[in-house]
Amino acid sequence: MTSPDVLVRVATARGVTTLTLDSPHNRNALSTALMTQLLAGLADAVADDAVRVIVLDHTGPVFCAGADLKETAAAYAGGTVPAGMLGDVLAALWECPKPVLARVAGPARAGGLGLIAAADLAVCAEEATFAFTEVRIGVIPAVISATVLPRLHPRAAAELYLTGDTFDGRRAAEIGLVTASVPADGLDDAVRRYCDSLVRGAPGALAGAKELLRRPGTAELRGDLARLSVLSTGYFLSDEGREGVTAFREKRLTRWVAALDADHGDHAG
Repeated sequence: MTSPDVLVRVATARGVTTLTLDSPHNRNALSTALMTQLLAGLADAVADDAVRVIVLDHTGPVFCAGADLKETAAAYAGGTVPAGMLGDVLAALWECPKPVLARVAGPARAGGLGLIAAADLAVCAEEATFAFTEVRIGVIPAVISATVLPRLHPRAAAELYLTGDTFDGRRAAEIGLVTASVPADGLDDAVRRYCDSLVRGAPGALAGAKELLRRPGTAELRGDLARLSVLSTGYFLSDEGREGVTAFREKRLTRWVAALDADHGDHAG
């Protein structure tokens, strides 16, 4: 019997556990297997008294592409989608009693932005790009709103949620999605500096400070995530969601974009 692929690698040194998303073949997409391993890695780090800080890292050029749309398309036959599990991952990151720092060296899309927002601190390369692409495939950024909206400036959230446009690391810092944006060659130094500062905090005091920062509390977040997961699943299973996922997989325009192009042609001249 073969062992499952390792999609989240774990390394610990000097009180810092690094959880590295290691599924570059699909741009670290949030598959059920990857999310399951990430939850296990988080739980182990929380249970280990020697761990003071958790870093969320990635291999490959992309931090996280969001939902695994291949797995989503395959799940349609069963009338469900794996996106609902994302709520458990975001809750685990948000509620973690130890500081969580996201190291973002490359692009993040959709659900990947939820991971970044759930971390206490996030440092990205200026060249990294971000986008809430959900509306372009007929769904909405429902589940990730629980962690993203408390971070973002309201006007920026409205613009980026509705347009799906791409923005860079500097803008991500300006609107509150990340803590800092630095040149790519300075990313590791910035992460190291934050870790060096975080491990100086007393573990109990750090957990207490996180409780202050998390108000309103866990019950409210869990309830919100449950409602948003149901909402997200409904959009993925809708006609628009199915069409958007299929079009993405087939690398073609969605019907609503193709219709605009056809309408423009009818009125040309």
